[in-house]
Amino acid sequence: MQWVNALSVRPSLEAAVTEVVDRVTKSLSQSPDLGILFISSAYASDYPRLISLILEKLSLPILIGCSGGGTIGVDNSTQIIEVESGPALSLTVASLPEVDVQAFYLTPDNLPDLDSSPDAWSKLVGVPLQQHPHFILLSDPFFSGINDLLAGLDFAYPDSVKVGGLASTGAMNVQSSLFYYTSEPSELKLCHQGTVGLALNGKIIVESIVAQGCRPIGQPYQIMQGGRNIILQLGKLENMAQPIVSRSSLESLRELIKTLDKDDRQLAKHSLLIGIVSDEFKHDLQPGDFLIRHLVGFDPQVGAIAIGNPIRPGQRVQFHLCDAKTSADDLEFLLRTYVTVGELDKKIRGALIFSCLGRGEAFYDKPNFDSWLFRRYLPQPPLGGFFCNGEIGPVEGKTFLHGYTSIFALFLQPN
Repeated sequence: MQWVNALSVRPSLEAAVTEVVDRVTKSLSQSPDLGILFISSAYASDYPRLISLILEKLSLPILIGCSGGGTIGVDNSTQIIEVESGPALSLTVASLPEVDVQAFYLTPDNLPDLDSSPDAWSKLVGVPLQQHPHFILLSDPFFSGINDLLAGLDFAYPDSVKVGGLASTGAMNVQSSLFYYTSEPSELKLCHQGTVGLALNGKIIVESIVAQGCRPIGQPYQIMQGGRNIILQLGKLENMAQPIVSRSSLESLRELIKTLDKDDRQLAKHSLLIGIVSDEFKHDLQPGDFLIRHLVGFDPQVGAIAIGNPIRPGQRVQFHLCDAKTSADDLEFLLRTYVTVGELDKKIRGALIFSCLGRGEAFYDKPNFDSWLFRRYLPQPPLGGFFCNGEIGPVEGKTFLHGYTSIFALFLQPN
């Protein structure tokens, strides 16, 4: 198995395509089975020519990709860089012996409803249920069925890893775009709606690292009353025992804010989030045990808090804060844990990163931070990716659409 990546910042699309193709071709010793591209808005006027330009120079049976508000890849000095403005084209190419690659393009109109059987989802993506594919998904940011798609794929393929991101743009008045090509049957699309995807099945392992970049504050609570996405009452938990006090959710939050130091109180004004515990039976909670969601509204009259996820009574939640240091510490903890607990990275052949537009240099006050930290712990695999309008990845075995995260997909070859 081979994965290679090349990134070009040439201002001419023709020159950028020539550079990335030349570099990936020199690194490949086998015929490629797929290509994945990410491209900045600087080339937007040339998007209709992009796939044809690549295919003229490199024969690929499958090619998917999308536009990005920032583009990530390996430059001509073999450094991984994050290009957040200006022209950039990142091309990842893989040769995958004994791996079946199925490409698909979906629109909201052809999604099964959530009462459909797994067979309907299998027919949609063209992969039998008895197989165990892993999925790469690139979607337009306004794809209304994205959460239904993730739930449906989880239902049909519960043991599969699903990763990806929502296309983005770095320029005003430029639509985000998706790119899709298959040779059998021959199909070439430049589209602004829907989802393009890959299903990888066979001798390949896909693992993920989901860095949500938050730290918990205070203690966990249990939702006592609420429904849909509205939390009405919270009960404070101590040592994971029964709730000792039940108050309105807003009153509980106000009491918590009073206990914070000056810096955290200031941070809470603009970077306060809530984490929902994913595993109901886990007692010793760690950073990766929460699904982080935004607070989207408050009702002072009834003391309610609305969050960006459905809830139900009995669930445990904990408020979180997000800042650059916390985000850096969280990503380093996850990478260090992966290297320490997992196998040596010699088996990792390639990697993709799907990072939020809210991260990057403006957030960390230094360039290339997430990719630099990745290479510090995993120096070998080539890395390509982009800055997304939303990131797709698993938490405790279920796939979610995230924000403010960096999600790494790692592609390994079994022994």
